[in-house]
Amino acid sequence: MTDILETARRQVLDEGRGLTREQVLDVLNLPDDRLEDLLALAHDVRMRWCGPEVEVEGIVSLKTGGCPEDCHFCSQSGKFESPVRSVWLNIPELVEAAKETAKTGATEFCIVAAVRGPDERLMSQVRDGVKAINDAVEINIACSLGMLTQEQVDELAAMGVHRYNHNLETARSHFPNVVTTHSWEERWDTLRMVKDAGMEVCCGGIVGMGESVEQRAEFAAQLADLEPDEVPLNFLTPRPGTPFSDFPLVEGAEALKTIAAFRLALPRTILRYAGGRELTLGDLGTREGMLGGINAIIVGNYLTTLGRPAQKDLDLLTDLQMPIKALSRTL
Repeated sequence: MTDILETARRQVLDEGRGLTREQVLDVLNLPDDRLEDLLALAHDVRMRWCGPEVEVEGIVSLKTGGCPEDCHFCSQSGKFESPVRSVWLNIPELVEAAKETAKTGATEFCIVAAVRGPDERLMSQVRDGVKAINDAVEINIACSLGMLTQEQVDELAAMGVHRYNHNLETARSHFPNVVTTHSWEERWDTLRMVKDAGMEVCCGGIVGMGESVEQRAEFAAQLADLEPDEVPLNFLTPRPGTPFSDFPLVEGAEALKTIAAFRLALPRTILRYAGGRELTLGDLGTREGMLGGINAIIVGNYLTTLGRPAQKDLDLLTDLQMPIKALSRTL
């Protein structure tokens, strides 16, 4: 029987063809004593098909909390008794956050809102915010505003929004266990419209929400079908008051195996460290992931959880001799 890493070396590293769902499952089921070899191969794939540069991004929430959806992992849902309360960020604060993000060397600034989809008030704020940021600082602007109509997609594209983030969150088969107020297909439809409009697509999810290993492989394959420009990988940080508050953290080796498997499924995609890595991986694991397929990183804090100090991540990139990707309006 051919070893899955030998197969992956030929198929992904040499030919640039991502692993299939079944092959990803084989990778995820590798014993821990193969982890070092797996990470080394994923790093080789990243270097060959993406290069050494790392894309750095900062995010800020324009509207936090009070969301009408019931995403079971999210403390911003208005349906759960969580500590997060609804608050809006004003335009000067948004511009200042973009400036601070740019000072780190980041090339991407993402405006996020906790909503099912944007109403006219939110679209107006985004419109004003995008213009104010563009007038004040040179940085690519991304948005994450939930599910969109075709008209809203067209308007964001016309504003010059560089990339749109809308996570599928998990495998299609597992999604009803995570969200009941909208469907996986509704999210997929928004992503297809965004892609057709010419904006870059950022779509990932959260590992550790009770999904099986088979469903992680399913999710990787579904992302590969979408062909997103970027995949943010989050690891569940159980939030008080949510239905997933008592879920265990993903084990470090399991998280690293997942990172490498997703890189082998998506050899040319920006694979970004997102929420949860601080608790799941710590400093050593964060370094191993950067040498195991990751080629992008969110610096600073997340939406409702604290991240590592930005300088700590920037120092790591310097130590690893991974240059920060220069600002560009295209990939």
